[in-house]
Amino acid sequence: MELKKQWIEQGFINEPAPEGTDLKAEIRRMCEEKNAIILAHYYTHGEIQDCADFIGDSLALARKAAETDAKIIVMCGVHFMAETCKILSPDKLVLCPDLNAGCSLADSCKADDLKKYKEEHPGYQVISYVNTTAAVKALTDVVVTSGNAKKIVDTFPQDAKLIFGPDYNLGSYINSITGREMLLWQGGCHVHERFSVPEILKLKQQHPKALVLAHPECKGPVLAVADVVGSTAVLLKYAIEHPEQEYIVATEAGILHEMQRNCPTTLFYPVPPEVSEGSIGCHCNECDYMKMNSMLKIYNALKYEWPTVEVDAEIAKEAVKPIERMLELS
Repeated sequence: MELKKQWIEQGFINEPAPEGTDLKAEIRRMCEEKNAIILAHYYTHGEIQDCADFIGDSLALARKAAETDAKIIVMCGVHFMAETCKILSPDKLVLCPDLNAGCSLADSCKADDLKKYKEEHPGYQVISYVNTTAAVKALTDVVVTSGNAKKIVDTFPQDAKLIFGPDYNLGSYINSITGREMLLWQGGCHVHERFSVPEILKLKQQHPKALVLAHPECKGPVLAVADVVGSTAVLLKYAIEHPEQEYIVATEAGILHEMQRNCPTTLFYPVPPEVSEGSIGCHCNECDYMKMNSMLKIYNALKYEWPTVEVDAEIAKEAVKPIERMLELS
């Protein structure tokens, strides 16, 4: 089928489905017909999570991408996640429902800049957060996620010279709990950077019995007032194991869908971002990029088997090494 030029320029196919189409049913039909699997991050819309074959955080999605026998992988997350799928499954067709779904962390660390930084710090090894491009991973010694960062950092000798990037807050947190002095790349998540202690304290006054759950991409002062610090998977697991509690949640609001599904009677209170007077833009605790994924885009991606994600063969050859090392160590 021929695609209209403007669809390609937009990075997704904006064709409306036929009137009366049950998108979920049609998506599932095409998955079975085409031997496709839908992977969705916890931060995507709830209806996408309900339609997916597998939902999880970055580490879980990377593992699933490496294990699946499906011929087509539809990655409902952001672009670097689709790249990771392609790196681990080079012979599979990897679809990204919207190629414009980027990541503020990945954008903060360019391969050329990291290459120069490495040259300025000879003898240092690079630990890169999974929220990076394939080109950055190709310059990396080992990749980490928020869920396994401490475990992997602990495998290095205490006196090892390490560069950690691009998430400064996660790196700072790992330094604080390991006693290390890794050099930290100056990058941050545009969602987690907006959470603040005053907003959490307001919720604590309203719900004094609630425990604070916080993602390590949050700033240090926020983590200091949290009762539980961990990846989305860790926070979800804690809530499932302690459903009798109430929770104040300082991470992207998409995780609340899975939390509430697993703990239907538990009360969750999402932390709103701190908004300065006169500021403009999104005043919510949602990732604009993750929310670019939609049921219609998934439907069209499967229908046309586009947009596809490709990774340069030479970059992929180097990028797969730190990813495989991560999977082995975690």
